[in-house]
Amino acid sequence: MKGLLTVLLLIGSNVFMTFAWYGHLKLQEMKISDGWPLILIILLSWGMAFFEYCMQVPANRIGFVDNGGPFNLVQLKVIQEALSLIVFTVVVMLFFKGQPLQWNHFVAFGLIILAVFFVFLK
Repeated sequence: MKGLLTVLLLIGSNVFMTFAWYGHLKLQEMKISDGWPLILIILLSWGMAFFEYCMQVPANRIGFVDNGGPFNLVQLKVIQEALSLIVFTVVVMLFFKGQPLQWNHFVAFGLIILAVFFVFLK
């Protein structure tokens, strides 16, 4: 159960992270944030990133083996990176439709998913 909760929190964290890092580009594309000073964009991103941390930190605490969770540090990091790419890909496909994903992107993503497999081998 702690493993599932960890993964769900990491997914939520990555949704906020993706919008914190790239959402301002969509606002610019939609002409909403044109003319906003960079500091305002940074503060907006920080505000969204706060919610990322509100999920990321508990996910790592719950999932970490020394706290009774099922994952070691390397496993937590690789899971987080793989989820980050999956969430990023879904967000790009839904919100940034002008950004095509090409075959080499999927190969790279597949290799990262393989990293998840290998990090769990004993």
